[in-house]
Amino acid sequence: MPKKRSGGGLTTTQQAAKFLGVAALSGAVLAGIALPAAGALGLAAKGTVEGFDEIPSNLKTPPLSQRTTILDSEGGAIATVYSRDRTVVPLKDISPYMQDAIIAIEDSRFYEHGAVDLKGILRAMNRNVQEGGAAQGASTLTQQYVKNVFVEEAGDDPDKVAEATQQTLGRKVRELKYAIQVEEELGKKKILENYLNITFFGQQAYGVEAASQRYFSKHAKDLEVGEAAMLAGLVQSPTRYDPVNDSEEATKRRNIVLQRMAAVGSISKSEAAKAIDAPLELKVSRPKNGCITAVSGAGFFCDYVRKTILTDPAFGKTDEERAKLWNLGGLTVRTTLSPRAQQAADDAATSKVYKDDKVAASVVQVEPGSGKILSMGQSRPYGLDQNKNETVLNLGVSNKMGGSTYGFQVGSTFKPITAAAALEKGISPAESYATDWKISLPLNSFRNCAGAPTGSSNWDLQNELESEKGSWDMTKALGMSINTYFAKLEQKTGLCETIEMAKKTGYERGDGKEIVETPAITLGSEVSTPLSMASVYATFANRGTYCSPVAIESITDANGKKLSVPKSECSRAMSEKTADTISQMLKGVVEDGTGQLAGLSDRDNAGKTGTTNDRLDAWFVGYTPNLSTAVWVGDDIGEKTTKMYDITIGGQYYDKVCGGCLPGPIWKTAMTGALDASETPSFNPVPVPRAKEKEKEKEDGGRDEDRDENTGGGNPGGGNDNGNPGADPIGGITLPPGIIGGNDGRGRGGNGP
Repeated sequence: MPKKRSGGGLTTTQQAAKFLGVAALSGAVLAGIALPAAGALGLAAKGTVEGFDEIPSNLKTPPLSQRTTILDSEGGAIATVYSRDRTVVPLKDISPYMQDAIIAIEDSRFYEHGAVDLKGILRAMNRNVQEGGAAQGASTLTQQYVKNVFVEEAGDDPDKVAEATQQTLGRKVRELKYAIQVEEELGKKKILENYLNITFFGQQAYGVEAASQRYFSKHAKDLEVGEAAMLAGLVQSPTRYDPVNDSEEATKRRNIVLQRMAAVGSISKSEAAKAIDAPLELKVSRPKNGCITAVSGAGFFCDYVRKTILTDPAFGKTDEERAKLWNLGGLTVRTTLSPRAQQAADDAATSKVYKDDKVAASVVQVEPGSGKILSMGQSRPYGLDQNKNETVLNLGVSNKMGGSTYGFQVGSTFKPITAAAALEKGISPAESYATDWKISLPLNSFRNCAGAPTGSSNWDLQNELESEKGSWDMTKALGMSINTYFAKLEQKTGLCETIEMAKKTGYERGDGKEIVETPAITLGSEVSTPLSMASVYATFANRGTYCSPVAIESITDANGKKLSVPKSECSRAMSEKTADTISQMLKGVVEDGTGQLAGLSDRDNAGKTGTTNDRLDAWFVGYTPNLSTAVWVGDDIGEKTTKMYDITIGGQYYDKVCGGCLPGPIWKTAMTGALDASETPSFNPVPVPRAKEKEKEKEDGGRDEDRDENTGGGNPGGGNDNGNPGADPIGGITLPPGIIGGNDGRGRGGNGP
């Protein structure tokens, strides 16, 4: 038995035998001899030499992972995202010095031999035998290219990478065979181009263009001889010769490449000497990858685009297909983001709520009639460093798309939905109800969509102020946000009709579950998201036609091919007259109702305030004919325990936060910044019938801008579960958290400012 060297490696005799075997094998392949699946060479593994009749298409045009560029609606870059930083360039855009350098150091006889260099194998074998180890390899550039294709295809899967790089005779045979076919079909120039685009150069840079940008901040076509030599030297060991971390080793390696270039005649000896004497002169560009680099606070929108590609069937039938598309990259994604609107939303969210406040703000804007998402602003910056109050939680969207677990209770911003359902049923805006400030309604007078009563006990609810008693019509009740009125209006309209209207206008829960069929929904007991609410109000602005929100306008792949993208789906939710009537009534909210601080003075605008129990959430949602904006402020962390009483937000003290006094001004700032002063479309005017007042009401009733807007009432003996929506079964209905409170289980009813 041959003896091993003390280090455990092969003896010189074994080394010689190994290389002779490889040489013989190479000759056999070159001669086109068909090798058996099992035989004298021990190639027993299935598939080691089978299936070589045709070259795999990925070897001719490998699917190289590249940068994806995300653009706004005007073509400006929002962010660059990649799993591998690579920009594929043609050979004509690669410096001749770079081409010569890589050939000189990796395969100096590249243009002289075939796919396999037998002369090189024999030379390497001889040197390795003399030195007693593997001092020199013999893989050609073509063989290296084939290996890199398989490594690239393995991606970040460690098992697949190991399989692609395993040192077995079977893999070597496969590489040799494929290398021969690649040479025959692609030719030397194309192989060199592909090789320079696929190779890893360290510092997250794949391909020579990315490497040139990383180390020298220039295009690959502009590389000088010394720069090209340094990059070529990295290929053997990107870590060992990394010029950023070890300039001395990198310089030594560069000089070896320069000497080799002179030896093979690529450059003159004087050129090599001059380049050797020069310093490296790096001009490093740090990698900017991911939504964390997005401009104008658009990181959350950028991530929403990523989530869309990873979840929408338009981009693949399975999760795996969509993930492959995203990771492969090379996409140019044109989005719906308006740079003007995004800047306005970001300014509005961060100017009134600071990133280190106990609460956070979210601003989402949607274009009526198209469903285009124009902006997503947030008070906390996008990122992973919690010490800097960063977050990747997108407060504006559903859990599926990167948002909170449930969304947030919407308070009185739901009331216009009930009003729309009533109008569609033929109930007049003049419909009036006279109530005390507290009322009790039997739950069996409300029926769910299955036709069953919602309970057997009573629903106790109240308005915010004791002065809020008397008679109201629909317009007045919306302006003053009267809970008792909307409870009775829902009772007449129908709970199921109200819920169906919510669905038609795009109202969705943040957790993706079905809407809970409880009467308290009319007071905003259900959870939703700013994006959903902006879309609902865009339906009113669009005269009753709902358009589903979209973030992507177009996508082209690395080859310039256009990909199909999800389109907004529009459907009629209500008649034009109903929508126009809602708009006229909601104008009163900003003119002389609970949203006066939000009103715009230069154009038609409408909106609604909303505040939930204990002021955990505060809202303002409103619109003009050409823009819908939803603003939410509240506790974004954990169990939502921050009650917005006696609190400083954005440097301003609030004894109690209301929808009109904080979200309202944020909305006004966002709208003013996003809208073009020269474009002032008007709502379609319609007459809105009013009820004659049967009793004198206080002139200031309900106009207290600090009034609360709690989300509903409870029943005696009820409690809440501190966090899980829909967990309290009471009298046959299920109420979200915060609905029940106050004395003896009787919560404050309703939603106002």
